[in-house]
Parts: sequence; structure tokens; C-alpha cells
Amino acid sequence: MQSQNNRDIVVAALKHAAPYVRMYKGKVFVLKAGGEIFASPENTRALVEQMAILHQVGIRIVLVHGGGPQSTQLAEALGMPTQFIEGRRVTDESALDVATMVLNGQINTRILAACRDVGLPAVGISGVDAGLIRAHKRPPVKMNGNDSEAVDYGFVGDIDSVDASILRTQLDSGLVPVVSPLSADQSGTLLNINADTVAAALASELNAEKLILTTGAPGILEDRADPNSVMSYLDLAGLRELREAGVLADGMLPKAAAIEAAIKGGVARVHIISYKLADSLLLEVFTNEGTGTLVVANVNTLSPAEQAPGN
Repeated sequence: MQSQNNRDIVVAALKHAAPYVRMYKGKVFVLKAGGEIFASPENTRALVEQMAILHQVGIRIVLVHGGGPQSTQLAEALGMPTQFIEGRRVTDESALDVATMVLNGQINTRILAACRDVGLPAVGISGVDAGLIRAHKRPPVKMNGNDSEAVDYGFVGDIDSVDASILRTQLDSGLVPVVSPLSADQSGTLLNINADTVAAALASELNAEKLILTTGAPGILEDRADPNSVMSYLDLAGLRELREAGVLADGMLPKAAAIEAAIKGGVARVHIISYKLADSLLLEVFTNEGTGTLVVANVNTLSPAEQAPGN
């Protein structure tokens, strides 16, 4: 009897997923995963296994990874202070060396090794490769409109242009690009770029169906102090209201900027999900309810099912 129940569950799940497979087959998803995920072999494997399933049903995936916690940990081990301003890392020359070692050396390679373990044909690349991302060093930023409070973020880059042709070539060859967010300026000076920013730029350039931000947070919270106040969906106007009300803070601020950039760049749907919830990526893609927060340009474009209570 139990065996029959299990078969019924499997068949029901496949039938439920089939419309989504038809809808997304051949489409590009850009997935951004924060460095905290890759601090754990178990979490790394769980994410890569879900990516492999998406790949096997014909979804074309680009993974952009961060490495903040690992960079901070290595910097502390080397006796180097780490500074953040409004959720963005200040990168001096020593911190840039650390970021290069961690992003291109440690994390990218470990992700590729995990992909090999599950049979996912992945290839590592950074924003420096083949002119994928061209950037310039961010000039000092005025704080509160005050010149005397201008902040120099160091070797942090702002994106000038993206040439995603190399990613398209890899996707057309059946590969999964795993992108480190390091880039360089015209003269070859390395620059550290926020991974959310890179993911949004790539999603726009690739005309991605979805940008999915995988983080430790369950989604965008209506109340920062209440982890159960996850907003199932909102639009750009709602996102701006949260930012102006001070609800968004720290690492969520660059994410909000990336979400806005992606949607304005033509990405119809941006999702924020938590890697801490088992199979959250699959649930977000193959169920209507999802698991985190869906952000669109205008909530009025959502279907009645998507706006249903509890979704």
C-alpha cells in the first residue's frame, strides 16, 4: 500500500511539473548564490543537484556566485580589517588580492568540482574573461550629498558594458557557466563587483526568463525583526517604498538595486529564495506557490493564481 502511495505521489508531482517544464524549456535562468552557501559542502551539493535537474529538463542556467564570507574570513586570518558601507564591501589593494584568491581560486573551483560530482557540465569564467564585463573603478561616492563625507570604495567596479556572447556560446554547447564577479577596467586593473549587480546585468543582457537570488534570508521581509513577515510578491513601487521606509538594510540594499536594474533591463520576474529551505529552487520554479518573494514591474500583471492569499 505504501509503495502505491509513493507511486501516486511521484506521478502527481511529475504531472504538476510538466506545464512548467514546457514553459521554461530552452529559456535562460540566471541564478545568483551568495558565498555563505558554498561554505558548506552539503549546501553546495544541494544547490548543484537542483541546478542539475533544471539543466536536465532543458533550462539554460548561468550561475553567478559571491564569496563575501570567505573573503572576510581570509582577511581576518591575515589581520586585515573589513569595511562595509550600505551593504557594499570596501576593497583596498590587499582586499582585492583576497577577493581574487577566494572568488576565482577557491569558490569557483569548488563549485565546478561539485558539478562534476553530479554530472553537470559546468565551466568556470569570470568577468575578466573574453571581455564579459567591462567596468571602471567607482569614483568616491558622496554620502548624504556631502562632499566631505565622500567614500572611496577602493578597487570596486561599476559596470560599463556586458558582452555575453561567450556565455551564449557556452549555453548553446550545453554547458553551465559558473561566473565569478571579478572584472577589469580598460587597462586591465582588476575590480571587485557586487555579485548581485553582475547577475542582474547578465540576466538583462541574456534576456533571461528569470533572475533568482539565493540567499540566507527567506525573502523580502515586511518587518526586519520578524522572519515570518515574508512578502510573497511585490513590484518596483513597493520595493522603493520599503527602501524609503528603512525596511531594507545591509546586504538587502544592493539586492534591491540589482532587482530594479534587472526588471528595468527586461527581466520579467526576479525571485529571492532561501537556500536554507530544502529544494527551494525547485519549489520556486515548479510550483505556483513558490517559497520566497517574487518581484515584478507591476503586481497588476500577475495572474489571479499568483496573487492568491498564501502565494
